[in-house]
Amino acid sequence: MHRRPTRVLAVSAATLTALSMAACASSDREETSAGGGESSGGTFVFGAAGDPTMFDPAFATDGESFRVTRQIYEGLLTNEEGSADLAPSLAESYEASEDGLTYTFDLRDDVTFHDGTPFNAEAVCFNFERWYNFEGLAASPAASEYYQNNFGGFASTPDVPSLYAGCEATDEFTAEVQISQVTSRFPAVLALPSFAMQSPEALEQYDADELGGNGDALTYTEYALEHPTGTGPFRFDSWDQGNGEVTIVANEDYWGDAPGVSEIVFRSIADGNTRRQELQAGSIDGYDLVAPADYQTLEDGGFQVLPRDPFNVLYLGMNGGNVEGTNANPALQDIRVRQAIAHAIDRETIVNSLLPEGAEEAIEFVPPAVDGWTEDVTTYDYDPDLSRQLLTEAGALNTTLRFYYPTDVSRPYLPDPAAMFEVISQNLTDAGFTIEPVSLPWNPDYLDAVSAGQADLHLLGWTGDYNDAYNFIGTFFADAGGGQMKAEFGGWSDQAVFDALAAGDGEADIDARGELYAEANAAIMDFLPAVPVSHSPNALVVADDVDGLVPSPLSAEDFSTVTIGN
Repeated sequence: MHRRPTRVLAVSAATLTALSMAACASSDREETSAGGGESSGGTFVFGAAGDPTMFDPAFATDGESFRVTRQIYEGLLTNEEGSADLAPSLAESYEASEDGLTYTFDLRDDVTFHDGTPFNAEAVCFNFERWYNFEGLAASPAASEYYQNNFGGFASTPDVPSLYAGCEATDEFTAEVQISQVTSRFPAVLALPSFAMQSPEALEQYDADELGGNGDALTYTEYALEHPTGTGPFRFDSWDQGNGEVTIVANEDYWGDAPGVSEIVFRSIADGNTRRQELQAGSIDGYDLVAPADYQTLEDGGFQVLPRDPFNVLYLGMNGGNVEGTNANPALQDIRVRQAIAHAIDRETIVNSLLPEGAEEAIEFVPPAVDGWTEDVTTYDYDPDLSRQLLTEAGALNTTLRFYYPTDVSRPYLPDPAAMFEVISQNLTDAGFTIEPVSLPWNPDYLDAVSAGQADLHLLGWTGDYNDAYNFIGTFFADAGGGQMKAEFGGWSDQAVFDALAAGDGEADIDARGELYAEANAAIMDFLPAVPVSHSPNALVVADDVDGLVPSPLSAEDFSTVTIGN
């Protein structure tokens, strides 16, 4: 392991745009047509890589659920098409108070929810109060992970600080939201699908917050499964779980431009080869997570491959052993064992053989395009001999580790989980570890097990939600309560990391914030609660008669712009 030399921080134009927008606390939306009207017709069938969990975005964490809910719901803010930059949505503009603790949102006055409930400032405050007042299972990390990652505690957890401090409807279409501290996360988080606006009447009618099961295996309400109600360009129609199909239909009363198709069917096809064959046979019109080896074949066949810019990280999670009810290997608490794992991974082979062209080895958990990325971190080059030496020094040679990996899924950062597991597992075996493989279906088994801290090692990743370093490293490694990181990482505790993240998040000056996040990245890579592996581009593909689908670096595509030719 060694330090890379310091270089000048690179700040992307997108980062400057997004953060300047938050700092200036103002936004302007381009003029939109009065909206509504009929779609141009047709059904767009999209091959999803897995099943959604359900359709209440406040409780969702997986990409396939969000893919659907993004079409049904809208937030106060959104992202520019094909970009990570912030843009207005249900809020036409916003303004921050001088102290940065009160945000005033001017709302559109021509919007209704799908059930006819008016969208107004009272509805906005209802949603904020709903999130803040989650209790019981709704307040568990497995249920409301995004809220806890970004806002912190609830009314029912006064010992856990909360970013949310209140909401007031000062008139019908003006909402004032108070926060407890200046943060880089706000208002950018309001573009996340988790914080989309939902119909107050539908939420209450179908007892949306009355979750069942337990923290390891949640069950969801009638609202989340059958009656999701937003303001978006599409309305929920049905979910045929037996056949793996979700159908949404055009919202004829939509306030914006009418959708380009009258119906979208999301068909779950877990296997990438099968998705390709279904597209070639004309059974579907497009799919996501194209296998790198299929790019040329599909293009030669007349299909349109639509690459996304890389904005993600794949990592190997390690368990700190501090989560009650779990049984992590205590050897991982020795920094030499964690360093041995990091030095054992052959990132170069992974990038060259398992990932698309344009992928790169990760030296930290932030992509290079994000302000706060720095070369001045401790790096862990591939060195199996050093790994074995570190294990021997720690008295941990032949340590057995339960290595979890998912099945029946492809992710933007992990196109072939089984192949990735095989390479890393062999790397670790060569370095002197004994690996016990544990494979689980992605949703909900794998996600539930990993988020609850059941694994010694696990493969997972993250596609950025907005253009700020905290969305990566803060989501992973900030104090999640009680002086510990979240359960996924076994509740590791390192005050230097917590302090560095808090300092960066609370800094209003963009340049100073980038320097503080660089310091946080250095502290994280010294402590090593997990191992970053790669940053990888990925792509969608559509048939030659499909137009209007714009790839998003956030995997946040808006399907309302899609049209299908003859």
